[in-house]
Order: sequence, then C-alpha cells, then structure tokens
Amino acid sequence: MNHVTSIGLDVHARSITAVALDSTTGEVRSQRFGYSPAELASWILGFESPKAVYESGVTGFHLVRTLRALGVDCVVGAVSKMHKPAGDKRRKNDRNDAEFLARQLLAHNVVEVFVPDEETEAARGLSRALEDIREDLTRAKHRLTHLLIRWGHVWDERTPEGKRRGTWTKAHWQWIRRVELPEPAANETLDFYISEVRHMEAQKRAIEKRIAQHASRPRWAGRVEALRCMKGIETMTAFAITVEAGVFSRFDTARSFAAWLGLVPSEHSSGERVARGGITKAGNSHLRKLLVEASWHYTRATEERKRALNDPGVPFAISSHAAAGIKRLVKRRRHFTRDLRKRPVVANVATARELACWVWALGRMSEGALA
Repeated sequence: MNHVTSIGLDVHARSITAVALDSTTGEVRSQRFGYSPAELASWILGFESPKAVYESGVTGFHLVRTLRALGVDCVVGAVSKMHKPAGDKRRKNDRNDAEFLARQLLAHNVVEVFVPDEETEAARGLSRALEDIREDLTRAKHRLTHLLIRWGHVWDERTPEGKRRGTWTKAHWQWIRRVELPEPAANETLDFYISEVRHMEAQKRAIEKRIAQHASRPRWAGRVEALRCMKGIETMTAFAITVEAGVFSRFDTARSFAAWLGLVPSEHSSGERVARGGITKAGNSHLRKLLVEASWHYTRATEERKRALNDPGVPFAISSHAAAGIKRLVKRRRHFTRDLRKRPVVANVATARELACWVWALGRMSEGALA
C-alpha cells in the first residue's frame, strides 16, 4: 500500500529520533523519544498514512514487532544497501540520520530485511552463541599452545608410520598435563589456560545439547532433517541454516539465496567489457562461513548418498534430490581442482555457492514450496 508520510527512525538502546516527511507538502517534522515504542507509535499514527523504517543492526527486531503490534506499518532496511552521499558524512547526527532514512523510504529505495518472529530470533541467538563459544574456544586453545611454545614445549608425537598425531586428543591432553614449567607463575598461568579450555569445551557441549533438543521440535525438524541429507551438513549446521533463513520460500530462486549469503561473484563490467571478481561477501556472514566450512567435505567425499532412500525421517523426494546434489557437488569439485586447476580456496568457495543452491532447494521442498 502506498504511504503519504515517510518516517525515518534512528534507533539507539536508550533513545529514538524520528523524522516525518510528508510526500505531498514536503513538510518535515522531527521528535526525540526515550526507548518507548508506545509513545513513538502514538506520534507516528498522528500522521496521514504513515510508514516507518529503521536500519538493521544491533538493536534487533523488538521495535519493529512492537510497532506492528500497535498498528504501525514499519520495516527494517538493510544497512548494507544504503549509501549516503559523501557530503552527508560530514553532517552526521541522529536527526540527519533519521531524515536520510525517511528520504530513502520516500524514494522507494529501501531494501527490506526479513523480520523473524520471537521464536526464530531466539533460536538464531542460540545458534550464534555456539558460533561465539567455538571462536572463544579456538582462541583459548591458541593461548595455551603459545604459552607452551614460549617455554619450549611443542607437541610432536608421531604414529608408528611417522605421521604427526593430532592435537586436543586424549594423548595430547595427557602430554599437556605432564608439562612442568620452571617458574611457579608460569605453572599457574598454564593451569589457568587449561581450566579455561576445559570450561569452554563443557560450554560448547552444553549448547550443542540444547540445539539438538530444539532441532528435534516440529517447527524445525523437517527442514533440519532435509538439510542433513547433504554431506558436510550435520545437526548444528542444519539448524543454523534453518533459523537464519527463517523461511526458505521467501527466496524465489537459488541465486537470490546465494546472493543473500554473499556467495555470488562481484562484477565490475562496463560496455562490452565484462569483469567478474571474487564473491561479494555482502550478506549473512554466519551462514556463509558455515557453508564454506561444510564445502571442504567435498574434497574427499564420494558420490554415494548420505542417507538411505527408505529413511523414515526424510521424504523420498528430498533424499533423492539430496543424492543428486551430492553427486553433482563431488563432480564439480573434481572439475574445479583437476580440470580447471583452481586453487583449493577458490574451488571451495565455488563449491559452497553450489551447495547453497542445493540447500535452498531442499529447504523449499521441506516447506512444500518446491515439488
């Protein structure tokens, strides 16, 4: 529905600055509020046919859901798609930022962000907490390893065949426990880092257990099980993809889904000259990282299906489509590396882009939107 009054909102944790722009008279009015959605909604609804927008960011979706519940037509705009003129960057304040948003809305130049419901946003938070603890655990392990290296202790045990044994195994931990450093303070530091790693490992297991429980709930289970048909994708990754996407059916094509992930090539073409570069990376970084990691699985994967055709947890059509996807991805990975001689990182990103397309198809099928 067309609107008459465009309202830009510059939202902060404790305040909201609103600017209303009347498209018929050109009148501009502004108001500053505390973080009070009810008071803001009352002000907005006082204008003729209003529509409001604020930028996506750390303030999340609480405000838009609350305003909609109060009868306000409100959207969240993708901040990555909004580009201010260079001159405006020298005049930055809350009112000017809000007016910029109002003018973008008036010009129909706002790319709307999907607004998840509370359950979906909460599930995203749990999935992202796992991502955070994984990163924290990696950093903690690096701190422990670097401490040992500084004191001349390097893990270098090997198998009878001469291969170096992996780290963070039972044998590796036994080796760490046997280390005695020459200074009391150094041993105290070592004990601290060991406790830190162990604590984070326990936190990671606890979050994974919670996610597995949520993933088995009716709302998510069908899509999670469908995505798990692809090699490289297990419950944690499947759940993250499902809750980040929210609804796969909102993406009309596989390419639009890949673009949302930032996995499509960038382009710098002009006239008859066509130039494409690396991926845009302009999208959901959480899923892009997960799919790139999952794609490494296809360096050694076989073309065999992952799950049996008669698996009761997955419809036949979905498991068959996933099997076709696995074959395609394995062949394409070989083509990238053997025929085209692409560098491993480049080949893996290309595989991730195709994996995203198969994920989109399976997600749509599990929602009944794609036959």
